[in-house]
Amino acid sequence: MNLIAAGFVDTPLSPALLGDQLEARREELRAALPIRRVVGPSDVAALAVRLMCNDALTVGTYDIDGGQQLLPH
Repeated sequence: MNLIAAGFVDTPLSPALLGDQLEARREELRAALPIRRVVGPSDVAALAVRLMCNDALTVGTYDIDGGQQLLPH
């Protein structure tokens, strides 16, 4: 069993959740994340496909957060 642990993912639901703060959050992430962009649904989907297509990847947690865990808290 594998687990995908997603951080902030910019989806069509994001405006409803963050409202006026959405663009500020996007800019904050673009400036801070090592990948210099916001993670999107296609990033998560690509990881899911990779995990489904490779039966050697088992019992793991795969973080997909653009490197957010690397940032000082």
